[in-house]
Amino acid sequence: MRDVSAKPISLRSATAEATLTCAEETLARIRSGDLPKADPIGVARVAGIQAAKQTSLLIPYCHQVPLDHVALEITEGDRALRIRASVRAVWKTGVEMEALTAASAAALTLYDMLKIIDDTMEIRDVRLTAKKGGKSDFRAPAREAAAVIVLSDSAAKGTRKDSSGETIRGRLALLGVRVGEFLILPDERAELAAALRRIADAGSTDLIVTTGGTGVGPRDTAPEATQEVIERPLPGVAEALRAHGQERNRFAMLSRGVAGVRGRTLIVNLPGSEAAVTESLDLLLPWILHALEILRGGGHPG
Repeated sequence: MRDVSAKPISLRSATAEATLTCAEETLARIRSGDLPKADPIGVARVAGIQAAKQTSLLIPYCHQVPLDHVALEITEGDRALRIRASVRAVWKTGVEMEALTAASAAALTLYDMLKIIDDTMEIRDVRLTAKKGGKSDFRAPAREAAAVIVLSDSAAKGTRKDSSGETIRGRLALLGVRVGEFLILPDERAELAAALRRIADAGSTDLIVTTGGTGVGPRDTAPEATQEVIERPLPGVAEALRAHGQERNRFAMLSRGVAGVRGRTLIVNLPGSEAAVTESLDLLLPWILHALEILRGGGHPG
């Protein structure tokens, strides 16, 4: 199975359809209730719901997903029964396979219950018709420029090689975000505050990401420097980072990082370790980039 432990939880939904072609006489007998195996429509609905919940047992590489809602609609068409399965879950992976499995199982159940009276039936057009949730929904803004600031006394002295800042630069580049300035500074509050002001006030940088200096050590002053500079705080970003981190490492509760806006520049503090930075970026990207579009006067997606 694919490892999805790093992915954040979000609302996922999917819709799938299937068609069972049959004789007109079969539809008439369904309407009249004149069938040897009772009500096929009601049984097929239940079968689809049960199948959606058992998808991970039927398809080896599917994850177990705690489904919040499964709905089956079965309607008559021209010499056909049309099945529509809708599935929703708040989880780390999509529910496309659950929707497809539900539609398929409902179609197979109808076939099984009706085959005694109709040998012309065919199951056709099993397909996914809609999906939402996850990164596939996100459309990155057209242009972004970022700066990365590493806060570390040892890295600034050259006695330790930086990895966290390079991780940030690499992940942003994958999304087409151009990283202009890349600074390695000592853990000095005044020096960081001055750099943040200078970069933000120049007006050419949309995003500044700092790494390091967010803990409770005597030299950890990145949050204070950032609070000194920002004009509008974004507490939800910092809260989400800590909550996401604590699900993976209880020490994340000690991070004091903050986020906020100065002018039209978004500033976000990340922890100093490479592992914590990676986890933070898993949560933030690409969704944090939507804030850059809003800061430029854009609207929320429909």
